[in-house]
Amino acid sequence: MEFVEFIKTPKVDNVVMRRPFKPSVEGTLCITGHHLFLSSRQDHKEELWLLHKNVDCVEKRLQGSVGVLTLRCKDFTFLSLDIPSVEDCLNVASSIEQLSNIENINLSYPFFHRAGFEIIEDGWQAFTPESEFTRIISSTDEWRISHVNKDFEVCPSYPQAVVVPKSIDNETLKKVANFRHMGRFPVLSYYHKDNKTVILRSSQPLTGPNSRRCRDDEKLVNATLGIGKRGGYIIDTRAPSLAKVAQNKGGGVEPEAHYSQWRRLHQPIERFSVQQESLIKLLEACSDTNSGMDKWLSKLESCGWLNHVKDILTCACVVSQCIDKESASVLVHGSEGTDTTLQVTSLAQVILDPDCRTIRGFEALVEREWLQAGHMFSDRCAKSAFAVSRRRTEAPVYLLFLDCVWQLWQQFPCSFEFNEQFLTTLFHHSYSSQFGTFLCNSEAERKKHKLPEKTVSLWSFVNRPEVMSEYINSLYEPNLSVIWPSVAPQSIGVWTGLYQCCLIDPKHNLAKWAEITRIKEHEKEMKSKVVRLRRTLAALQREATNSALIPQN
Repeated sequence: MEFVEFIKTPKVDNVVMRRPFKPSVEGTLCITGHHLFLSSRQDHKEELWLLHKNVDCVEKRLQGSVGVLTLRCKDFTFLSLDIPSVEDCLNVASSIEQLSNIENINLSYPFFHRAGFEIIEDGWQAFTPESEFTRIISSTDEWRISHVNKDFEVCPSYPQAVVVPKSIDNETLKKVANFRHMGRFPVLSYYHKDNKTVILRSSQPLTGPNSRRCRDDEKLVNATLGIGKRGGYIIDTRAPSLAKVAQNKGGGVEPEAHYSQWRRLHQPIERFSVQQESLIKLLEACSDTNSGMDKWLSKLESCGWLNHVKDILTCACVVSQCIDKESASVLVHGSEGTDTTLQVTSLAQVILDPDCRTIRGFEALVEREWLQAGHMFSDRCAKSAFAVSRRRTEAPVYLLFLDCVWQLWQQFPCSFEFNEQFLTTLFHHSYSSQFGTFLCNSEAERKKHKLPEKTVSLWSFVNRPEVMSEYINSLYEPNLSVIWPSVAPQSIGVWTGLYQCCLIDPKHNLAKWAEITRIKEHEKEMKSKVVRLRRTLAALQREATNSALIPQN
């Protein structure tokens, strides 16, 4: 298949582009296999370079002999193109619609993109399971790296290397995989160095209506407690009624009789399909500029988005309290263990671990808890909130996690090394990117398509000093403590910088942070002067004391 098959009109002159908070631009619109770009006729500078993959919806409007296209993008931005010919307008619209929906992954732009910068660090090798294992749990010998999933034979959605209790052999792991949905047996997610407790994640057990038992699963789960350790908690992200329905269909929960050292808690989080509908309604509410305050607040409440944020934060806090306050290990799962489970385990680590609140630490978290853990980015991020036709598998699961992190960042602005721009960048690249990091649904698929050999990693780009400096939070002061967020309604807000990016001028936000940075630098300068003055005073005092001790003739 050639891209030219979809491009009916490759170039159109005298096109006027309109974008929020920017002057309109007239120029030549060009369509390539992966990009839509517009060059200004006035100064011959490129004014637009848009990946087709970022286009979520194309809206056409004909006004006499002129056609207007509105492109709504997956990152919630939009732009309008005034095209002087109706025929050209329809051709351009048809081309963009087809090019933005090509499903062949080998034709996606990351396979054609070549880094225009020197790669200092290969992002594909930056956060391997082996290196993360050494970094995270080097202080214990109770855990090991297992390659039981070599060639992804045991669990297609797990990486080839997983961390499991040292006392559990690979044959036992294979038996447990047969007892867990999709083969996702319990593996280590987080090791708490202070009290030696852990967070595990898995999928639901296949107990079924007859309460099937698996002694190997019991052995694995109990082995995580360690000798002499108190019991743990199994956090189920489903409501009890949904867990019961799942059991009647072959899934289920861990029977208390067989997991006597564990206490099961249900912390319900809505499934991904409900989250998708909430995002659509949220964007509708955020784009409504004609409603009064009461009507807007009513729309915001009815969309349910902030309720999802609250539920995920609450569940993550429960997990964190079990670890930090009760010194009890936790196993988290829902049904598949690829959506709500990852939201909770990753957010709990942000709450507990100060390293996850740094730029590199957060990248490592995304890598091991989302990419290597088998979150289906290709399915979940195929479309955003504006697409007319949607698949059943689409959902803003990862976006909700980033939103929860943003809520933490808002409540603890000095505890995060990264700024808001870093989070929006990760969101943008998960839906549309020139890098291969967020392509595919699993490590198995990434290996099959040879992404590390054929594409550039996002981390290779972000971790360059000149780029990373853009994501530094000027208020950052390392906080080694656990951060406990408020989940009260008044403490959870709308991420306006993302969801209303085309309604609120970003210049105001940039000006605010520029002033904050200036004040922070002034504060540092004043503290430095105080330190120097104290040192000078101390030196003068010592000199005066020494002079007083010298006998006078």
